[in-house]
Amino acid sequence: MTIMRVASTALASAVLVAAAACAQENGPESAAGTEASGEPASEFTMEDVNAAPDSWRKVEADNMLVFDTTKGRILIEMLPPVAPNHAEQFRMIARSGDFDGTNFHRVIDDFMAQGGDIQAAKGRSSGLPNLKGEFMFRRNPSEMTITPIGRKNEATQGLYKGFPIATQSAYLAEMTKDASVDSWIPHCPGVVSTARTNDPNSANSQFFLMRYQAAHLDKQYTAWGRVIDGFEAVRAIKAGEGQNGTPIENPDTLKEAYMVSELPEDERPVAYVQRTDTPVWAEKLQAAAESDTDICDVERVPAVIAE
Repeated sequence: MTIMRVASTALASAVLVAAAACAQENGPESAAGTEASGEPASEFTMEDVNAAPDSWRKVEADNMLVFDTTKGRILIEMLPPVAPNHAEQFRMIARSGDFDGTNFHRVIDDFMAQGGDIQAAKGRSSGLPNLKGEFMFRRNPSEMTITPIGRKNEATQGLYKGFPIATQSAYLAEMTKDASVDSWIPHCPGVVSTARTNDPNSANSQFFLMRYQAAHLDKQYTAWGRVIDGFEAVRAIKAGEGQNGTPIENPDTLKEAYMVSELPEDERPVAYVQRTDTPVWAEKLQAAAESDTDICDVERVPAVIAE
């Protein structure tokens, strides 16, 4: 597949470029994730989408990132409102072609798969500045409404556009100047987050794909996306031999990364995600509340891909 690329703009000074090159050596702290199915309860097709179009949401092309890997294709939906600077930087890198040919260099079987080391693959950094951590975001409950686990004004977990969300209770918004509460994407299976060093503001180009849940990463690493198709490929990426996910002999490779919006319209995959602001999902999450189920243990919200 041939894709027109947009040249990466060198936004950083020489000092920042050097810092970015070394700031990505460490990902999240090694720890086993907790077991969760990570799978939707049932399979759906375009027949289901066409039969009940109001139950599905079309993913915007400029928020859909494609990873073509040696284990298969992975489709990622970005959620820019939770981490706008990270979403934009990963868009820029994907469009530049700098992810192409990079390895999944640190992979822990029951935890995550880390990639995006441009320095190791190309001998240079991304040319972009390091990012300030966007570990949490301010959510106005009346403008960004989640389908909650539990009572609407008291819930601390729920779903928004299919994304798992953890949050302060909505009633606290009444006590704040901006009528908002702290919220974040928890590190559930399929969530896409950003590697960094011990410096919380050192993220640049490296990402990691959650294979299982790792709650200890929440509010410590910037999560900005969710795998909507190809989760089986995420779990199939070759793991490292050591406890820390390295070394990896003949690692799997991110062959090509691009935004769907880069493709001609007639060549774009079209993704439909099941809406979660519906009575069906309200009932599911009410059942989760009654059984004290964590949001990461709720079935993953399904998507249908039309080629």
